[in-house]
Amino acid sequence: IVVIVLLWYFLYYKCPFGKSCGPGGKCLKTTQWCDGVQHCLNGADESQCFRLQGIDFLLQSYSSKDKLWLPVCAEKWNDNYGSTVCVQMGYDRNFYGGSTEVSFRTSAPEGYLKLISGSTYKSPIQSQLKRSSQCSVKAVKLQCIECGKSLSGRIVGGTEAVNGAWPWQVSLQIYSQHVCGGAIISPSWILSAAHCFKPFSDPKIWAATYGDVYLPDLQPRRSVKRIICHQDFDTKTNAYDIALVKLNRPIIFTQRTVRPVCLPNAGLQVNSSSEAWITGWGQLYPSAGPSPDILHQAQVTIYSKDICNNRYVLHGKVTKTMFCAGKLQGGVDSCQGDSGGPLVVKTGNVWWLIGITSWGYGCGLRTKPGMYTNVSFFREWIHKQMQLNT
Repeated sequence: IVVIVLLWYFLYYKCPFGKSCGPGGKCLKTTQWCDGVQHCLNGADESQCFRLQGIDFLLQSYSSKDKLWLPVCAEKWNDNYGSTVCVQMGYDRNFYGGSTEVSFRTSAPEGYLKLISGSTYKSPIQSQLKRSSQCSVKAVKLQCIECGKSLSGRIVGGTEAVNGAWPWQVSLQIYSQHVCGGAIISPSWILSAAHCFKPFSDPKIWAATYGDVYLPDLQPRRSVKRIICHQDFDTKTNAYDIALVKLNRPIIFTQRTVRPVCLPNAGLQVNSSSEAWITGWGQLYPSAGPSPDILHQAQVTIYSKDICNNRYVLHGKVTKTMFCAGKLQGGVDSCQGDSGGPLVVKTGNVWWLIGITSWGYGCGLRTKPGMYTNVSFFREWIHKQMQLNT
């Protein structure tokens, strides 16, 4: 019996020669992933078959046969295929941003994926792509939602923001009182921090307000339908401090003050020492400072993990799910009330949501930069939740 149990554990549950649908789930051959046929009850085998690459929003699909992410050739491609892929990734078809052709920045020595003859956009697209060594036209550039556009190129040491500068900024409130920040990533989804909701997990008491820098003038309100905190959030270490907020009704975007920010694509390069911006309605001073009515902004520096984990800085507290940013000399930082708010970087002419305000030692202290959730680490988790909770 022991031998049988061990064999089951290693050959089925652990799935050493394939890939498991999840804990206790079916063990599949690697070639059964992204083949256009749902083998897992939870759909996990077909949920992460597409991704966007870099600042060009280059569409890539996963080839389970070759175990490679390959660019999609634009031959025979049109917006019908593009919108279908975006729906598969968890976006709303009604807010589809569009697809175009883009030149390859470098050659693709592994090849491309091309639509087969007789393909149709009404079927899973991944089942209609075939590997090819040649692509006679350009690659597919896909934007599932038009994001990251701004009118202008707890915040300690910051300045007042103007309307339209950060149109994705959200105030998450309980009974009309600001509690945490958040960022609009689609009409129905807000990205924030898990620690904001641990004491208050009932979505019925929460509302999202947006559209202005002046807190009392935040008129559009959306009630909250669902709060999804990461299952591995650790209240002691603050690892996996990320949450998705599903709204009861979609947000109506405007040209100026209400727009989504871009989620970081695969391969997006953000170097240490990059200049980034944080925003929020949190305290202006480290000790019991007032919370402003006007949204504040501050420019911070993203530091390398080695610097952050130096024993004179954060002494090894930085895990793979976070990074630190601020000013080592002190004076510029997020503070109480800024939790869940965005840290953004501009590259490729759009703004990317790189971090979520998470935790820190005080506010604006010397050699104690703030800690931010690493959004790039959670890209697959975010899309999976959007797919499962449409």
